Formats: sequence, C-alpha cells, structure tokens
Amino acid sequence: MRKRENLVSQLARSGRCALCKGSKMLCGKTSCPLLAKYYALLRARGRVSQEFAGSSPPSVFVGRHGYPKVRVGPMVPPEIGDTSIYDSPERWIDLRINDILNYRSVLVRGMKVARVEEARDPGRYLATLQEIAISRGPVDSDVAFAKRPLERIVVDGESQPFGPSAPLRRFDPHNPKADPRLEKAYYDTDLRAAEAVHALYLNGVEVTRIQRAFSAGVFGVERRLVPTRWSITAVDSTIGERFLKDVRTYEPIDRYLIFRSDRFENRFLVIMMPGAWSYELVEAWYPGTIWNPYGRNEFLISDHEFYEGRSDYASIGGCYYAARMAVSEHLWRMGRQAEVVVLREAQPSYILPVGVWHVRENVRAALRDGPAEAETFEEVLAAISAFFHIPLKRWLSASALLRRRKFQRRITDYA
Repeated sequence: MRKRENLVSQLARSGRCALCKGSKMLCGKTSCPLLAKYYALLRARGRVSQEFAGSSPPSVFVGRHGYPKVRVGPMVPPEIGDTSIYDSPERWIDLRINDILNYRSVLVRGMKVARVEEARDPGRYLATLQEIAISRGPVDSDVAFAKRPLERIVVDGESQPFGPSAPLRRFDPHNPKADPRLEKAYYDTDLRAAEAVHALYLNGVEVTRIQRAFSAGVFGVERRLVPTRWSITAVDSTIGERFLKDVRTYEPIDRYLIFRSDRFENRFLVIMMPGAWSYELVEAWYPGTIWNPYGRNEFLISDHEFYEGRSDYASIGGCYYAARMAVSEHLWRMGRQAEVVVLREAQPSYILPVGVWHVRENVRAALRDGPAEAETFEEVLAAISAFFHIPLKRWLSASALLRRRKFQRRITDYA
C-alpha cells in the first residue's frame, strides 16, 4: 500500500517531473496532479498563520504512523461560518477535483501524540476532540500552533487530501453541540462498536460522520482511537456486512439489471445478475493515470467474493468495501440478492486520487439513477462494450464472475 501512496513522489525523484515542470505532461496525464495540489495550497498559504480563529466542519484526523502512538488533532480552516461542505464527501460527487482540493487544502491539521487506548479514559484534549467528532455542525474554534503550519503534498488513494499541518499548542472550541444520535451511542458503553455503526446509519447519520466518530474512539466497549484511513474502510465494511446478513436470505432477482454512472472523471457500470450473492469490483487504469504511470496498456485489477464472503482483506483496497456497501444496501432495500459486478474505468483526466468516498458515491449515484433491464447475458456484454472504451475481452479477462457467467453451464440451462 505504501508503494501506491508514493507514486507521485517517485515520479518526482526519478527526474521526470523536473524535466516536465508541469508543461510537457511526460507522465501521460492531461494535467499535473502536483501542480493542482500546489496551487490549492498556495491559495491557502496567505490565509494560514500560527494562530487563527476558524470553524471546524467539524473534522478530526487520526494518523496511522507510529501506531499505537499516533498523531491526532482537529482540522480547522481559517474562516468562520458554515464550513460543513469541507468535510462532507456525500455532497461532492458533482464537483470538480479542483473544487475539492480548494476545500481540503485550507483545512489546517493540528497534531498531538496520543496512545490509541487513551480513548477509553480520555484527558481534556482527547475528550474535546471526541466532542468535536460527535458534533452536529461546524464548531467555532481558536487554534495556536507550535510553529507555522507546513504545507505538504499528500496523495492518498484511501482518504481525502488535507492541507498544512503543525504540532498543536492550543485548541479552544466554543460550545460544540452534539448530535443526539451520536451522543446516545457515546454514552452507551455496553453497545458494541459494530452495532453502533449500523444503528446510526439506519437512523440517518451520514457514513462520513460515523467514520469520523469511529476514528475518535467514541463507540464500543473497548474504545480506542482508529487511524482515519482505517476507520473509513472499517465502517464501509461493517455496514455492508450487516446488510448482507439479510440479503443472503432473500430471493434472487429474476432479470439482469444494469446501472451506469459517469461522474468525477470515472465511469462505473454496476451489473446485477440472477443468482446467489457474490460480488466483484474490477478497476481499469489507463496509461499515465495515477496508479499506472509508466504502463503502455490499460491496467486492470479485481477482487471478488462468493456467497460466504471473504476472510482476508481485499487486495484492491478500500474501494472494494466502499462499492460493496453501496450495492448491499441497495439489494437490502430491494429485498433481493444477486450476483453483482462493479466495473470502474478511471479516465485519463482523473489526475489526483481524492479518497474512496467517490467510489461509494459514484455507485450510489448509479443506483439512484435506476437500471436498464436485459433479458440475456449477451445483452449485458453488449452494454459493457457500448459504455467503456476498453475492449470487452479485457473486462472478461479480468473478471472472475463475468467469465463464470459466460462459460460455466448451469442446471437451469438444461431445463
């Protein structure tokens, strides 16, 4: 995973970025991801000082390096008002990458070191962060840093970008108001974390807010801080698994359903096929895109599970669980089960990863838009060919479930 996170910095160290300087596009991208991040940070730089007042969206970040001793702190922009959109991925799906970078780059991250188990009996600082994490809206705050916050270019395929950071000297939030739903889970020390996560989601709490609170260690019997990057996947996985307990008991769908989304420089095709629950995510990256910088051909990667699920972590990463959560919830609401294949084609214009949230929101958008129906599997294959630029044979080669459907005979074929 570390290799994935540092591809852009590897490009820079190789000398290719120095030769290009953002003008020749030697990496094959349509615009420079380093410059996109740099300009967003530059716009924020004149507004960020060693001390300022601002409204946290609310947002709390927990790092993972040094675990179980981690850096944890609030993220606060240098502006007062309704900043909630700065940390609300559910509202971003129709925005541009630069819009999101502008939001995220002004979120200044304060840091103090804490042990993860301190969430069980927090001191004043951690208790304050937990109040922020369960807040129902932006929290006006005064922040002071040990030194001027340092701009960094952070490219991470799992979590959202963020702006400057520095060790925190003082953090004074003004009267955070708790969301009663999150507050109830916080005070219920006998409620298991997985049960709290699913109950809150069914009660209408956005998944991003649940992830934030989960990371701050406000749920469960044995509470602890959870690195933000891990909490995102943990919550997606937990909600999806809970829906699947019911979905596996439902009757299969009786026709092919095809859902499409073409948003945020990514194309998604969600295919639901008659049969017992199984699931696969296939991702395709063009040459020159962020995870295929030197390839001459499209790079396809996939992971899947059958009816029983899986016990190991998907090699494709958090995107697998984000998409699975969206499709499992949709099937749960339908009262049906199905074989599901999610195909993702990241376009060359997708210059900078912004987190797995956009996979979940793209799939949700496709499902909201409603399906096209198909009578035969051949019609499904025709839809794949028509929607994507990458040839059908590449998708079939990469997808275990599509190959199984195409080549494996079923007992119903002889009826």
